[in-house]
Amino acid sequence: MDKVTVSVPGKLMLLGEHAVVYNHPCLVTAVNQRMRVTVDILDSQEFQFEAPDVKVVGYKKALSELGKGDIPKGAQFVEIAVKNITEKHQLKSGLRITTSSEFSSEFGFGSSSASTVCVVKALSELLDLKLNSKEIFDISYKTVLDIQGKGSGFDVAAAVFGGTLYFITGGKVIEPLKISSLPLIVGYSGIKADTVTLINNVKDRFANDSDRLQEIYSQIEAIVEKAKSFVIAGDWGHVGSLMNENQKLLKELGVSIDKLDNMISGAIEAGAYGAKLSGAGGGDCMVALSPEDKIQSVERAIAKAGGQVLSVKTNAEGVRVE
Repeated sequence: MDKVTVSVPGKLMLLGEHAVVYNHPCLVTAVNQRMRVTVDILDSQEFQFEAPDVKVVGYKKALSELGKGDIPKGAQFVEIAVKNITEKHQLKSGLRITTSSEFSSEFGFGSSSASTVCVVKALSELLDLKLNSKEIFDISYKTVLDIQGKGSGFDVAAAVFGGTLYFITGGKVIEPLKISSLPLIVGYSGIKADTVTLINNVKDRFANDSDRLQEIYSQIEAIVEKAKSFVIAGDWGHVGSLMNENQKLLKELGVSIDKLDNMISGAIEAGAYGAKLSGAGGGDCMVALSPEDKIQSVERAIAKAGGQVLSVKTNAEGVRVE
């Protein structure tokens, strides 16, 4: 085999963001917009990378230089993923890696983790490493930490395992929930947010009140634990009201913004069971759960508040060879 194409889903956080960075559980679902990575074996001892979506074109370096020098932001996750694998499994030839994505990196669907998981899975196939899902998770998560210094790994888990997951920081628990659907309405704020900055902002905001911060994280954990059984039962009314509780706590953390607040309150006024921001906050997406007969009015309300309703299906399949 001298060529392989792999795809992974994007992700959306249902409940538990921010707390999940600090050893608390979350619920995350994979979405059907996918990222694809094609890896070709080269004759030369060279690493080549093309990712037009993130404006990386014609990037190349010697295999021996992997991880060294100035790496463009859009190439970091892929290059370090290759480096982490080649430290354990020798590459006999060069690689050309090309990525393309059905989702914009602006949506906060987890594009960095998605590209990392794609590359690890593709190299597992090409080098016949026979890595299982947990091994793919571990290498990909290490790559994310190498670059960001922090992160919970829930987006990596969603890319690897797909479906809807109950997840605890670092993959201590990765439990797929047996559900057939998760009818989320997704609205994009039009504002790009940076996860690491937002995590640090929360830390700074509560620098003198760490007790309250721990309390908030414990309350979020209690919400996630309750919601887990309601999600499995398909009891969207109860899940929605827990989303509203979670959103109040995220506002207290200081990670919601007016635009998201307006989209969320618009959705609830239009009849949604519940709505909240999804992910780190500061922009990116919000999600709502709604009765079937209120979906269109909820979508209209999100659009009226200046949001872009995204057409995504949740509970999507995890990493796969195309």
